[in-house]
Amino acid sequence: MKVCIYGAGAIGGYLGVQLALSGADVSLVARGAHLAAMKANGLKLLIGGEERVAHPRCTDNPAELGVQDFVIICLKAHSITGVLEQMKPLLGPSTRIVTAVNGVPYWYFYKHGDKLEGSTLESIDPGGRQWRELGPERAIGCIVYPATEIEAPGVIKHVYGDKFPIGEPSGEISADCERLSKLFEAAGLKAPVLDRIRDEIWLKLWGNVCFNPISALTHATLDVICTDPATRALAKAMMLETQTIAETFGVKFRVDVERRIEGARKVGAHKTSMLQDLERGRPMEIDPLVTVVQEMGRLTQLPTPAIDAVLGLVIQRAKVAGLY
Repeated sequence: MKVCIYGAGAIGGYLGVQLALSGADVSLVARGAHLAAMKANGLKLLIGGEERVAHPRCTDNPAELGVQDFVIICLKAHSITGVLEQMKPLLGPSTRIVTAVNGVPYWYFYKHGDKLEGSTLESIDPGGRQWRELGPERAIGCIVYPATEIEAPGVIKHVYGDKFPIGEPSGEISADCERLSKLFEAAGLKAPVLDRIRDEIWLKLWGNVCFNPISALTHATLDVICTDPATRALAKAMMLETQTIAETFGVKFRVDVERRIEGARKVGAHKTSMLQDLERGRPMEIDPLVTVVQEMGRLTQLPTPAIDAVLGLVIQRAKVAGLY
């Protein structure tokens, strides 16, 4: 079983080390200094006070790798469209694409079962290219819960978490999902197969839609955002707008909004990924985390005043920094 991790950054690198050390036939697509360091010294993972080193095959040319059984996309969602051509040599008739990305994935309305069945979302899939060229029928959903970071080129630091829930867009418990779950389990990771993967996508997005842009605008960590009365109230307003939209699509939230905010507060002095990107001068993941919720609100004709205001501000912040 051949597995390619496309985008061996913080999360992709963590997966790569764990899978490689478990004996999986895994290859990594990366670039730049990170790729050079991995080729020279292997990929290092700092986890639980120890250092693990793996030597998976690494390349910036996916055509070298051939057709894969699973391609796990660990890129920032806004980067996917730009690498579709390079990804094609990895795809055979039975290849499954695992979308380990933040936000709403390109396949969202595949086997969704309502009037929007087969729709694409411009904010995350401009022109519907991912839908056409990757194919929604290949997709397996995946939510990324661990926090990791690149400590240095070729060195990944694990902060917390080991859970990657997966699921078919159709809700069926497929043989492919069970194979993938066992592969992750052998690597010391948790990948439960869910029959309602969209519920889990929205549960994570529920926090990202508010905490990420608010942190980028204020430079505050999660504990501060969730305890300051003003930013907590703004986050709650954005989350309630998001919940109304999601429930229109049949999504069920297994916790209430206050419990979700408390969960974020307990993470502590953590900088969101959007704030980290701003500080490091990297393109900010605004469209997959915030604009897409606004777009889905427009589809359902539901107002999103709090989301609209924060989105306008964070886009301007990103443009001023040259990161949008």
